[in-house]
This record gives sequence, structure tokens and C-alpha cells, in this order.
Amino acid sequence: MRPTGKLHIGHLVGALENWVALQNSYNNFHLIADYHALTTDLETRELYQNSIEMVMDWLAAGIDPVKSPIFRQSQVKEHTELHLIFSMLITTARLERNPTLKDQIRDLNMDSVVYGHLGYPVLQAADILLYKGEVVPVGEDQVPHIEITREIARRFNLQWGEVFPEPEPKLTKFARLAGLDGNQKMSKSIGNTILLSDSPEEIQKKMRTAVTDTQKVRRNDPGRPDVCVVFSYHQKFNPTEVPQIRKDCESGALGCVDCKKNCANKVAEFLEPLRTKRAHYEKNVSEVKDILADGERRAKEEAVKTMTQVRDVMMVG
Repeated sequence: MRPTGKLHIGHLVGALENWVALQNSYNNFHLIADYHALTTDLETRELYQNSIEMVMDWLAAGIDPVKSPIFRQSQVKEHTELHLIFSMLITTARLERNPTLKDQIRDLNMDSVVYGHLGYPVLQAADILLYKGEVVPVGEDQVPHIEITREIARRFNLQWGEVFPEPEPKLTKFARLAGLDGNQKMSKSIGNTILLSDSPEEIQKKMRTAVTDTQKVRRNDPGRPDVCVVFSYHQKFNPTEVPQIRKDCESGALGCVDCKKNCANKVAEFLEPLRTKRAHYEKNVSEVKDILADGERRAKEEAVKTMTQVRDVMMVG
């Protein structure tokens, strides 16, 4: 993930829950993509603090740093070395066809694209393949990037010899939650998120702004839960009540105000263990920094092994 600071519930259901579950069946590497952050914002003063904030949310969500190294991309120089080699194996035309790039250009109202942004998937390929990644837990929007990674791995192996696997994307059941405003993209820059660290009071306040069925004007009007953002949150955070909520919404027995209050309570209950765990790390930031230092050491060891293999098959260095 890019280090943008505190994480929201979209991060939790789109990636973090999957990461936590996979720790028991895979050797995971959790990368803080601080170089990637430069593709859309050259401001670096807050990168480190944002990284710390994000790691606290990772740990609170259940990432175990003993099982899974946590590290900053910028602290393992082999990422940039492998990126350079991979950049020789793909055309600009192929990168320009990347639908995720097109979406980012549109969402960010970008007039032009820097070289680093165009080559984002190439650096991401290096991030994955440096650790021989076989499965990559991602949201739907990142699947095209994984396909580019597979193409690069295939091209390298054909050109110089078998070194890299062709990784597969692994989606969560709830790969994406819409923002509170109904926007399909949940983003802090848009202001339509619930943060993992939000208090119950903050969650209630934010939930009151959530978009519901525009055709349900009065309390007793029949609703359409499948077009309602709040109902989609119930499906994730309050599944046992979903059948009754659907029935009462469609009949007009349940008003949106009460539905939102109930949903906010369920989201707050779900996040309570995370908030408690995060509070520990907020009081012990040195522990977070030690976790990072250890993860960077372990990641470096693996990266050096891979680059030694790369140099051997290419017969350079």
C-alpha cells in the first residue's frame, strides 16, 4: 500500500482481511510503497509519519510482523535495480493500455503523466517478483497490474532463464466498498470514508451523511436495499440482520435514520478490537519503528538472493 496515513474500512475489506488470513498459509511480505507515492505527489515530508500511521493500522488489523516482514520499499535498493531491468521488457504502448492508469488520470484530473506514473506497474512487478510472489492479494482495480507482472516474468524467463513465478491475483469476497457518498471509490481525499481508527461518535456522525435510496423520501416509503450504500455496509459488518433489514426496508417498515444508526453501531463494534490494539501502538511508537527495522532487514536478505539469481542468469556483475 502507498503510505497515505490512517486507513479506512475499504482498505480493511479490500486487502487487509485477506492479508491476515493468508499469513497462515503463505510466507507474506508487506511492502510500504513509498516510492510509488511519488508518482502522484512529490511531497515527501509526511511519508515517514504516514508510513508509521499505516503500519499501526496493519498491526491493529492482525498483521503479524514475526510471520510477515513489514518494510519500506525505499529501504531495499534492489527494488529499483530490478525495476530498471524489467523496464527493458515492456513497451510504452502496453503500459498506456493499462485501464487502471486511465482511471487514475481521470480521477485525479491529470493533464499529463510522468514517466514514473506510466511505469508504475513495472516497479510493482519488481516489488512482487523480488520476493518470488506467487499470490498477490489485491482489489479489483489492481488485477490489470498483476497481468503486466505475469507478462514481464514470462518475458524475463524466456529471455534469460527461469527465475520468476507468474503470480496470480487473489480477491477478497468484498473486494470493494463504495464510499459514503455512493462513489465507487472510497478515498480520504474525497472525504467519503470511515477510518479504522474512528471513534463510535465519529462513525455515527459520518454514517448520517451516507447515501441511501433516492426514491425512499419518507420513512414509510418502500426502499431498494440493493442500491443503498448503508445496506452494503450491513452486508459486511452486520450479516445476521441482513434478511430482516432487507424485508423491513422493502416494505417501508424501516426508516433510513434508524437503519443508519444501527449500521454505525455495528461498524463501531466490529472495529473496537482494532481501535484498542492501535491505541497500544500509539503509546509505543518505538515498537512500531523496531518492527519496521526488523522487516527491512529480512526483506533485504530475500531481495539480495533474488538479484544474485538475476545476475547469474543474465551473466552480469
